[in-house]
Formats: sequence, C-alpha cells, structure tokens
Amino acid sequence: MSAEIAGHWINGAHSPGGRTGEVFDPATGAVARQVALAGPAEVERAVAAAAAAFPGWRDTALSRRTRVLFAFRELLDAAKDDLAEIITAEHGKVLSDAQGEVARGLEVVEFACGIGHLLKGGYTENASTGVNVHSLRQPLGPVAVISPFNFPVMVPLWFVPIAIAAGNTVVLKPSEKDPSAALLLAELWKRAGLPDGVFTVLQGDKEAVDGLLDHPAIKAVSFVGSTPVARYVHERASAAGKRVQALGGAKNHMVVLPDADLGLTADAAVNAGFGSAGERCMAISVVVAVGEIADPLVAAIAERASGLRTGDGRRGCDMGPLVTAEHRDRVAGYVDAGERAGARVVVDGRKVEPDADGSGFFLGPTLLDHVTPEMSVYTDEIFGPVLSVVRVDSYTEALALVNANRYGNGTAIFTTDGGAARRFENEVEVGMIGVNVPIPVPVAYYSFGGWKDSLFGDTHAHGTDGVHFFTRGKVVTSRWPDSSHAGLNLGFPRND
Repeated sequence: MSAEIAGHWINGAHSPGGRTGEVFDPATGAVARQVALAGPAEVERAVAAAAAAFPGWRDTALSRRTRVLFAFRELLDAAKDDLAEIITAEHGKVLSDAQGEVARGLEVVEFACGIGHLLKGGYTENASTGVNVHSLRQPLGPVAVISPFNFPVMVPLWFVPIAIAAGNTVVLKPSEKDPSAALLLAELWKRAGLPDGVFTVLQGDKEAVDGLLDHPAIKAVSFVGSTPVARYVHERASAAGKRVQALGGAKNHMVVLPDADLGLTADAAVNAGFGSAGERCMAISVVVAVGEIADPLVAAIAERASGLRTGDGRRGCDMGPLVTAEHRDRVAGYVDAGERAGARVVVDGRKVEPDADGSGFFLGPTLLDHVTPEMSVYTDEIFGPVLSVVRVDSYTEALALVNANRYGNGTAIFTTDGGAARRFENEVEVGMIGVNVPIPVPVAYYSFGGWKDSLFGDTHAHGTDGVHFFTRGKVVTSRWPDSSHAGLNLGFPRND
C-alpha cells in the first residue's frame, strides 16, 4: 500500500483533514501512511452530514433499506480478501486471522438483513371498549461508533449494519492506528446504494472522540476499548444525555479441571492465548490449572508454543507483531515484572527471532507458570501474547478466583464432566462462557458483552440487544370517535 493520507469519508466522498499522524506497518516498523486527525471543524462537518441524511433515511421504506443491506453483504463478501490484506498491513495479525475477522463481521450483516422481522411492533385490538393499542420501534438519529485497533472491520460491523438497517445514520471513528479498512467499508456502502451521509468515517484521536461525545446531534455512542477509556466514554456521553454502550477490557480465565482432555486443552490454550498476538478482548490470558493436571498441561502448552513461527503476517507465519513499538515494550515490561515477582518463564517471547524484514514490533509467545493473583501480570490487562498459569487445588478455588477478578468479559472451562460444566455456567460471574470452547464469541443473533468492569451501560452488542439499543419504543393508544363516547368525563380513564 502506498504512503497516501487516510482521510475522512463525509457525504459519500473522501475528504482531507488538517492535522495528521503516522500509521505504521507493524511487521517492518516503517511508516506506511499518514492519517487525518479531526479537529472541531471536521467533527462538525461529519455530524452535520449525518444529521442532514437522517430524515430521508429514517423515512426510506424498510424494503429499500433491506435491499441495501443485502447488496452490501454481497460486496463485503467479494472484498473480504482485500479487507484482510489491509488489516494485516496496518494491524499486523496474520492473513488467516484477518480473514476470520471479516467473516465474523459478515455474520452480523446477514443478521441485519432480517431487520424487518426484528423491528416488528405489537398490536392489541379492543384493549378498552373501542380502543386499540400498538407499539413500534423507531431509529434514534445520528449515532457514533468508536472502534478499537484490534478489530478494524469486525467491531464496526457489530454496530454499523444494525444501526443503519434500523434507520439511523452512523459516524464511525476508527482507531488512528489502522484507519484504512473503514474507508473501504465506506466505499462498499456507497456501491450498495446507501445514500450519502448515512455512513460517515471520521478519522482522529481523542479530540475527535470528545467532539462526538459532546455533540448534541449525536444520540447514542457505541464504544469498544480499554476499561479506563470505556468508563470515560460512558460517563462523558451519559452526562451529555446520550444512550451509551461501552465495552471495556478483559482478563479471561480458562479453568482446566483434572479430567480435561490434555491435547485438546493445550491446543485451545495456545490458539486462544497467542492468536492475533493476544490482542483480542476475548483472548485467554490466564489458565487456571486445577490439581494434578498443572504439570502435564504446562509442558504440553510449552511444546506447542515453542513451535510457533512468529513474523510478518503476509508470510504464512502463525503469529504476527504487536500493533506499535510502544505496546510491544509495554507487554515485554509485564514479562519482566512477572519474572521479578517470582513467576517462572517457561517460554520466553522476548528472545524471538521473527521472520520479517526491518525492525517490526515483535514479541513471541510467552508462557509464565506459578503466577499468583498479586502479580501485575495477573491483575492487569496485558493485551499481548503472554499466557499466565495460576495453580489451584480445587474447582471451588478456581471459581472464586474468576469471580473475584474485576473483569467479567469471557471465560471458559475445560472438562469432560457435564455436571461440573453446568455448575460453572450457573455460578461464574462472567458475560460470555465457553465449555470446551476457548474463545466463546457468540454468533450474531446472540448478544456480545461482559459484566463488571468489562461493560459500562446495560446493553450488549449485536443480536436483539443491538436492535433495541439503536431504536426506541413508542406506544400508540387510539380510538375513532362515535356517539357512544360523547360527553364530559374528568375521571381517570378506565379500561372497560
């Protein structure tokens, strides 16, 4: 990809900006392009375009909206390899992982294609004598989606198709670390027949985010990112009177009982811990080994992790780089701290020799054993390829460990005991649970979201939760007058 400027997309066309920042190729460490960073003027233009487009899109026939969704679905599927290449070039994840991201986003578009059924209201005839009552759901208006660097296609597609299908207009603020995929999505929406202004891309940093959080025309905000920023977004946007869903960080535990299938479990731990270099909010970062399975499990994970090939995601490697040099150094610092605190470094990713050109932002798969809950490598969300093993003696101790953690995004249990799995489902205080499934990301027609410090606001992403978030209800009570209801009556209306 050339060293162009990734600008905004406003009113159906590319739009330049003022300030710019650097976008890196994480595999080589080289600057790949510049990205526009919106100021107040660009925020105003973007929101004004979305606000101007809203009345027309709201009043567009539902059948017409649905045809646009179906057309976008076909175009997205045809462009999936192009999108994957853009993701790999700017985020660093390997191509197969990027292709999987696009595929999961496509599932939400397919869900949104059924919006006609999902927007149906209710109707009651003769609720009172001659009185009918019906309910309906209507779009909110212009809404903002603020998405993270780790899933530049999938996370926007958790929100944007449902919001648009429901009749809203959307301003997407992608991460300034990997801004280009959002622009290709914008071009696909236009080719699908979406009117100008219904989908807008506003590039930028905190200044752009604050502008969207404060703007009175923005009616709702969807956010995915770290817990401190999710809390900030929720508080600031809520104070401005907006509806907010802010998905935060995670510290996902994988509980392994002594009866678990060792090979299956070790494969799962490696896949879920090191896929996308651990830069997933659903990554497994803690393996809770119960009892006697700890030693053989650590050995099996170490054997598999040591054989992974780290390097440029375009070269068929197993794992790519981290997104920036600063983030790579931060993650390596946690490994240093864990080692100083007494954890045993079983596999040391700090010594990796990547298959890549230049000075990319690499840290290899890292496995730490004998981690304790007081260590920073356990307490903090690391967001890198670092897998910590905490040893406990019983299921009860494992459950208490998971429930005591301040995050409640995802968790998993590996066991062949159906009773233990059922008990875990019931007792664990986490929003998404896997049983012998290490990354329990729900399919599009179920909601995605965590508990505790992993979610601010009470509405999860996609599924029927998403439809309700992007619409608001009305109830209409109607009576067509006739002579039987003539006369004055100041009493409270009675339903008889």
